[in-house]
Amino acid sequence: MKELLRSNDAVRLSWAEALLTAAGIEIVIADRHTSIVEGSIGAIQRRILVADEDLARARALLAEAEGSM
Repeated sequence: MKELLRSNDAVRLSWAEALLTAAGIEIVIADRHTSIVEGSIGAIQRRILVADEDLARARALLAEAEGSM
């Protein structure tokens, strides 16, 4: 698994999760529970991980979607 995105922005993470899942890319959100436990100070960011073979496609999807915003 490779890290695709790291953020404290719940909306951005949810958007990226929906985009990638709709494209058939399986993801893992790391540090979700740790981030919640530490409170809202933002010290621990959540990370979206994808399989090594999906990384290039996932990056391209995010870049294309962000460019069209």
